[in-house]
Amino acid sequence: DVQLVESGRGSVQAGGSLRLSCAVSGYSVASNRMAWFRQAPGKEREGVATISANGGSISYVDSVKGRFIISQDNAKNTLYLEMNSLKPEDTAMYYCAARAWVTGSIWSGYAYWGQGTQVTVS
Repeated sequence: DVQLVESGRGSVQAGGSLRLSCAVSGYSVASNRMAWFRQAPGKEREGVATISANGGSISYVDSVKGRFIISQDNAKNTLYLEMNSLKPEDTAMYYCAARAWVTGSIWSGYAYWGQGTQVTVS
């Protein structure tokens, strides 16, 4: 049984930083692509950052480039998202996701999802 548990929720002031973690069980983060998604009030869910199984290919949505860093610790089987220079528009529920099948898009094929963790920037 695959489970993803996010942690690191919190409220921060604009310009601040926050680090999210996603502890994974029943699935190896080194086996397939992982990603962070988010959904803000009144907006559709969007892919934020994604990292390939070996960590060699990383992509970000334009709005977070230069501010967010996705990484993984294979030994701890954990995915991370470091968020810096946070803006009010970053306020959203953030979700960790694990890919189950390869598709033509790096933002598709995710079958396993965490419960989500709230990030609020004021």
